[in-house]
Amino acid sequence: MPELAAPATYLSDCRPSFHPPCAGDLCQAVPAVNTEHNNEQVMELFGRHRDLISLPVVENGQPIGLINRNIFLSQMSRPFHREIYDRKSCIAFMDKEPLVVEADLPIEPLTQRAVSHGEKALSDGFIITREGQFLGVGHGLPLMRVVAQMQESRHRQIMHSIEYASVIQRSMLRTSREALARTGLDADLVWEPRDVVGGDFYQFSDTAEGWLATVADCTGHGVPGAFMTLIASISLSQAIEQHGPRDPAHLLGGLNRSIKQMLGQLDGQDQTAASDDGLDAACFWYERSRRSLRFAGAKTSLFVLHPGQAGVEMVDGERQGVGYVSTPIDHVWHNREVPLQAGSLVFVATDGLIDQIGGPKAIAFGKRRVRELLLAQRDRSAAEINRAMQAALQEWQGSQHHRRDDLTFFCFRVQESV
Repeated sequence: MPELAAPATYLSDCRPSFHPPCAGDLCQAVPAVNTEHNNEQVMELFGRHRDLISLPVVENGQPIGLINRNIFLSQMSRPFHREIYDRKSCIAFMDKEPLVVEADLPIEPLTQRAVSHGEKALSDGFIITREGQFLGVGHGLPLMRVVAQMQESRHRQIMHSIEYASVIQRSMLRTSREALARTGLDADLVWEPRDVVGGDFYQFSDTAEGWLATVADCTGHGVPGAFMTLIASISLSQAIEQHGPRDPAHLLGGLNRSIKQMLGQLDGQDQTAASDDGLDAACFWYERSRRSLRFAGAKTSLFVLHPGQAGVEMVDGERQGVGYVSTPIDHVWHNREVPLQAGSLVFVATDGLIDQIGGPKAIAFGKRRVRELLLAQRDRSAAEINRAMQAALQEWQGSQHHRRDDLTFFCFRVQESV
């Protein structure tokens, strides 16, 4: 019998330890044959190496083919094939175009090449070389296992990054929570991102004369939405610093200009802008001495319920969003004065509440259900009203419908003393 090619003893030194895994990490040392070996000798090798899936064929140290065990044994078991092929060269049943890769090929391009090569690269295996010289073989199952481990590791890294982004987002919102607490209001705020981070945000500013509140829903949710909340929150803070908190409509205009400039959405007719992002918002200034609310809305409404009133009043915002390509850079929002009295209840929510699908007919929660719940809970505290709203939404959503969007709603009651 001609001498077998020595099985490769391969150490995983194809890369520095801190680099991603490569093909060499999958290399298994196996015997190899050359063109001088006949099929009888191949049969003997497969008999001795029961776990050998395929047998490389090497010429002058370079791989030229791969003999699949199952195909070979199937062919040789046919009538008279042993008599015909035993003494013939092993190349008779050799795959002449196996997948051959260098040991330093990273796993991702290796996977792409294996998939492109067809299922035989995963079932039969692939040949691994160094500078063209045969080292050993790799197989599909270990390759898939490494790919799964890499994906799991990346998922953990992404989740760690998102969790840290959540810390940043919540820290950004904490100052507004503290400002709301300083107002001494009977007030409560619910903020629930659909994912770990979200595209809803809120902002509160407290002064001696009154306080400013903004509840907003930015484009998207998850990480993209969270980036938008950062841009919008910073822009709003700059607008408040420049113009003060008393004119919500002016603040929405400043926020619109800032977002369009930052995102390159300057021309209201330009449909080729790199992005079309913006936000819907309710922005209102409450003046303590007059118990008056000055409101400007961008596709967001207020629900107002006065003591003794039979129904809930809707104070609609304008139908123009903030920052979008279709919104002119000089668009002007308008303030609406909303007189309040002691005991008046004000409620505002993003569309994560209004548009949530649920119920037996799989329809939106809707504004009507919000109004009905506010009327039913009108004598309770703001916190109790919000808990009741959460419970109603959860029951409406049920287990058959997933959360569609981020969720934010804010409720406050005007106090007796000013």
